[in-house]
Amino acid sequence: MSTEILLGAAYGVLLLGGALTLEWLSRHTHNRSQAFRTSGFDYDAQHDFWVCHQGEQLWPTEFDREKRLVRYRAKAAVCNACPAKKDCTDSHHGREITKALDPWPHSEAGRFHRGIAVMLTVLACFVLTVVLIRNHGPAALAVLGPLLLLALGMTWWLARDLLRTPTGFPEAKPAHGNRIEAK
Repeated sequence: MSTEILLGAAYGVLLLGGALTLEWLSRHTHNRSQAFRTSGFDYDAQHDFWVCHQGEQLWPTEFDREKRLVRYRAKAAVCNACPAKKDCTDSHHGREITKALDPWPHSEAGRFHRGIAVMLTVLACFVLTVVLIRNHGPAALAVLGPLLLLALGMTWWLARDLLRTPTGFPEAKPAHGNRIEAK
């Protein structure tokens, strides 16, 4: 077996591993960021509001179409009189929590990282195909064939989810969020 086959296989594995690592790190970072922003708050999905550790409810006040998120805010008078305000917020308008409408792979950051992961798997497919064309013996086929099938499968899996998601990117005209009447 030639050195080119081994190096091509190793490079393909490295690219596929990089794509999986990027995918995992991106998801992990997104989940940690969301947990940090909502730390100490509980979400009531049935009634669509957040509850702080002092029992105050944060209701939806704005739907931002451009950034694809909903802003929840507590009443300013309640937050400003709260004994835990200094540990919670420095805003005089009440504590605000934002909730993305799109889950991780559908967010702009998720799409960006997913796009890079797809490019890494496409590059792995390209490298493995070139090495396989240059070395088309049975040993090369036995080593590079399964890797190429794995790379094609990963590319299809990542690209399928990437293409199915809404872009969530801003429109050409400036869009200001729609206000929701506070409860």
